[in-house]
Order: sequence, then structure tokens, then C-alpha cells
Amino acid sequence: MKKTTKTLTQPTENLQKRCESLEKQVAELTAKLKWYEEQFRLSQKRRFGSSSEKTHSDQLELSLFNEAEVEAASNLEEPASETITYRRRKKRGQRETMLEDLPTETVEYRLSAEEQVCSCCGGSLHEMSTEVRQEIKVIPAEVKVVKHVRYVYACRRCEREEIHTPIVTASIPAPVYPGSLASPSSMAYVMSQKYVEGLPLYRQEKQFERFGFTLSRQTMANWMIYGADQWLRLIYDRMKDHLLKQEILHADETTLQVLHEPGRKATSTSYMWLYRTGREGPPITLYEYQQTRGKEHPRKFLNGFKGYLHVDGYSGYQGLPHVTLVGCWAHARRKFDEALKALPASKQSAPVAAKEGLHFCNQLFAIERELKDSTPEERY
Repeated sequence: MKKTTKTLTQPTENLQKRCESLEKQVAELTAKLKWYEEQFRLSQKRRFGSSSEKTHSDQLELSLFNEAEVEAASNLEEPASETITYRRRKKRGQRETMLEDLPTETVEYRLSAEEQVCSCCGGSLHEMSTEVRQEIKVIPAEVKVVKHVRYVYACRRCEREEIHTPIVTASIPAPVYPGSLASPSSMAYVMSQKYVEGLPLYRQEKQFERFGFTLSRQTMANWMIYGADQWLRLIYDRMKDHLLKQEILHADETTLQVLHEPGRKATSTSYMWLYRTGREGPPITLYEYQQTRGKEHPRKFLNGFKGYLHVDGYSGYQGLPHVTLVGCWAHARRKFDEALKALPASKQSAPVAAKEGLHFCNQLFAIERELKDSTPEERY
């Protein structure tokens, strides 16, 4: 009998362990399925829904700061609404304000002496008034050749008497790129067209052809590389010196692909790091290209900086000496917003924690907007 009981107990324990294991797997799979469902709903929102992160009316039911006041006043009778209509007066002088800083060219149209005769009585006409019409004139860019002729002088008396003739040469500005056709204006034009106007070099190549001049994209690329290294590097370093002296900085990094980089595939992921000053400091924004997202890059770039660094939470910024990391509330709000969008429709109006976090961010941003133009002393 004891042997039979022992035989029956052993399968029961095995079944119980197996049942517990299966229940654990079901819980894990259920949680994973729920996560995938949330991600699917969120991807659908991103694909077909509005791209903005505006707070909808059903997300405002939970108030973090003034919940008591809202609940206390919820039974009050709503005052009758009154619609006030008015006609907005057209703003005067807007065109004159836009044109006042532009150079002005005046073209006058007068009657000739023979035409200044009255058709009725034959008397002479006099100027009674003027009619003015304004228009803007766009002067297209043009390409022209500037010849720098440098004169060399010698003494004829010394030449006649066979004395060592001193040669004097007129001073001349140094070329911006020795051995090339580049001038300061042409080099700056190519750079601004590409990086300010977003015009690729192959389009600039076609544009110069329409100007009547052939300038290859390879030549323009060499101009930009040389100009950035020889001339703009000094400005960059000076701006970095001022940036590191600030108390508050912002930093971020983003991915990009570089074509024809030596030793790397075109599909390799590289990073562009951005560092900029805060609202109170001078407006300085600097970029630094790196092949990786390693934490050694901000450590090297920010060497000597002491203060607050506003980042998105990436761990690569942690451990910087003499630096206090400051989180980004915009990124935090986005996570709350995504959590709400990932909820099923039946739970959209439920008082979940994500709704409380979203409302907190909304209230915080409202205070920030009110204090936008305030001085640091007034803000704190």
C-alpha cells in the first residue's frame, strides 16, 4: 500500500510542476502578446494618425495641479455664452515696412517739352502730382572674371649705371585658395548654396553651365573642404571656446551614412553629434562627425565644460566630469503620449498613470510658455 501511494504521489508532483511551468509560460506569452498589440496600435497611429502630440479632450480628465478646484466647481451652473463678432481692421503700412530696408531705384516718367501742351487751349502744362507704383527687382547672380594685375617696379637710373636694381612689387591680397580660380565670394557662394539653400553640387554644376561657365562638382567639393579646413576652422574653434564657457548646454546625436569613406562600407552607420548653447547664452550650434556613438566623443568634445548638460537620456553622456545631466521633458512627454496611443479603445478614457504624466507635462510646458520672455532671475 505504501508503495502504491508513493507511486501515485510522484506523478502528481510532476504534474504540479509542469502546470506551474505552463502557467508561467502563459503569463510571459500574454505579456508579450499585450506588448505586441500595443506596438501595433502605436505603429497604426504613427502611420495613419496625426503626427502631432496634441492633447485630446479625453486626455484632460485627470488634473494634476488643480484637481481639487475642478471637482469643487463641477456643480456650478455654466454661464450663458455670448458670441462677440468684430471686423478686423486691415493693418496699414505693412508693405512699406517690408521695403524700407531695401535699396531703392527710382525711375521717373515725364512728358517731353513738346508734349507739355494742353490739348484744349494750347497752354503749357505744369506738374500737378505724381502716381507711384512699386515693384521688387531681382538681380540674378552672374559670373565674371576678376584679373589681379600686380605691377613690378624697377629703377631706370640703376639700370643705366649697371647698379644692382632694387625691385619693388605692389602689394596684393593673398588668394583664398592658391592655384585655383576660387575667390572669397565664389567659395562662399558654393558653400551657402549647398548648406543654406540645400542645393546639391550636381545642381550647382548645371547652374554654372547656365551662367556660361563650366565648374565641376569635384572642383567645388575641393573648394569647400579647403575653405572649411583653412578658413572656417578658426571660427569653429573660437565658437567652441565660447560654448564651453557657458553654464547650460544641449547635446544630441543622429545617424547618417557617408559615401566613399576610406575603409568603410557605404551602408555603415555614422553619427553627427550636435552641441549648442542654451537660451540665455549666445546662439552657438556646433556639429562634430564621428564614426561611432561611443561615450568617448562627448567626453573629449566637452573637456573643460562645467555646468548642466541637457540630453535625451542616452547613457553615453553619463560620467562626464563636472557635468550635471538634465533630462528632456519633451522626450518624457512623448513616452506618455505613446503609452496612451498604445492603449486599446476601451481603455482610452481610463485614469491610467500615463494620462497623469501627460497632464503634468502639459502644465509644466504652460508655465514655461508664460515665462518664455522672463529673465533667469524672474524665472527662478
